[in-house]
Amino acid sequence: MRGLDDLLLLADSYKVSHWLQYPPGTERVYSYFESRGGEYSETVFFGLQYVLRERLTGAVVTRDRIDEAERLLAAHLGDARIFNRGGWQHILDRHGGRLPVSIRAVPEGTVVPSSNVLMTVENTDPSCFWLTSYLETLLVQTWYPATVATQSREMKRILLRYLEDTGDPSLVAFKLHDFGFRGVSSVESAALGGAAHLVNFAGTDTLPALAVAREIYGEEMAGFSIPAAEHSTMTAWGREGEAAAMRNVLHRFPTGTVACVSDSYDVFRACAEVWGGELRGEVLARDGTLVVRPDSGDPPSVVVRVLETLGERLGAQRNDKGYRVLDPHVRVIQGDGVDRESLHAVLEAMKRAGWSADNVAFGCGGGLLQRLHRDTCGFAFKCSSIVVDGIERDVWKDPATDPGKRSKAGRLALVRRGETLVTVRADAAAGSADELVEVFRDGEIRRTWTFAEVRERAAQGL
Repeated sequence: MRGLDDLLLLADSYKVSHWLQYPPGTERVYSYFESRGGEYSETVFFGLQYVLRERLTGAVVTRDRIDEAERLLAAHLGDARIFNRGGWQHILDRHGGRLPVSIRAVPEGTVVPSSNVLMTVENTDPSCFWLTSYLETLLVQTWYPATVATQSREMKRILLRYLEDTGDPSLVAFKLHDFGFRGVSSVESAALGGAAHLVNFAGTDTLPALAVAREIYGEEMAGFSIPAAEHSTMTAWGREGEAAAMRNVLHRFPTGTVACVSDSYDVFRACAEVWGGELRGEVLARDGTLVVRPDSGDPPSVVVRVLETLGERLGAQRNDKGYRVLDPHVRVIQGDGVDRESLHAVLEAMKRAGWSADNVAFGCGGGLLQRLHRDTCGFAFKCSSIVVDGIERDVWKDPATDPGKRSKAGRLALVRRGETLVTVRADAAAGSADELVEVFRDGEIRRTWTFAEVRERAAQGL
């Protein structure tokens, strides 16, 4: 759709009128982006590089786009004079259609405590003071990949705790698998959210995420998957043919790891009489691991009962931490109803029953990529400094009805105080290196991060 590629139309409607509302003589508008706090005490910053590369880089303002925006917005707003044609024409004539703004941001993957600056935006041409605010709508969409990366990292923290208590923490990379593509609102959400999850893990079934990691962050292959059955491939054989369907899975994939959904009719019977009975010999003789997938019922109780049944029929041993681990030819994946809370509940139930977290991986869909919003981490973009007639002054909001929404004032820097990142006024940061790096200026990306660098930063502190 043509309009979805037109930068001039990728903003909230009210942004179109803001050039008329700043004080006369305004030359600079400086704004910042932060997580004001929400469900998590810290944020993994991720995804800005995608927005810059796909939306803001190069000659994004053209004569055709100006003409189209003028036609559409005159009808939409009812007054052609509201559209800032002269401002956009200035960008085209003076800057060749490139955006005269400077964007500074914390390196992607950095874990930043809440209520700290993550990004700043400022126009570089005094005639384009209005542009800083106009770009807010697009830039704030960084909230989505940052929130997914943050939530995924918190789930990794839970998994690591149980692996450290009951098993092998080195297995964590493949313990949370992305099942979220079908449950998100768009292909772009799948790509961005899926890539954000891969900042913390290496397992995914969301193929668009691989394109973001490769094309935007230079990672040739960021995530991996395995052959797996779904209910249609199992129930197509009929109830009486369930064992034959399961045998077919083993025969079609004679080596390596393969997953098979096993609750089409009765998951406990399937574990006891098919995997642990009729096909027991084939499972134990196979060169690889069968991953049994229950997909219904109460996750904690179902997973524990499945483990007990498989352990009785296929064998299990205690590890050096005293917890039971299934025979290496069989594991379990729980992919139904998984979110941060149920993840903890399943792992706690397993621990109490004496089972190691080594035995189970989790597949997460809506609870990973969709069940979140901008206020999950309280993201906000606010103006904090302005230059009018050559005089710079602080700008901030301080609503009496909600003190928690008081915004920051002045030009900002993000500095280290010991092991902690804190926001200070830029003029008070003398002697401390500003962690904010200029990543974009005047239509060009100035600094990029590889996916390996992003992953390394996000892993710190875990």
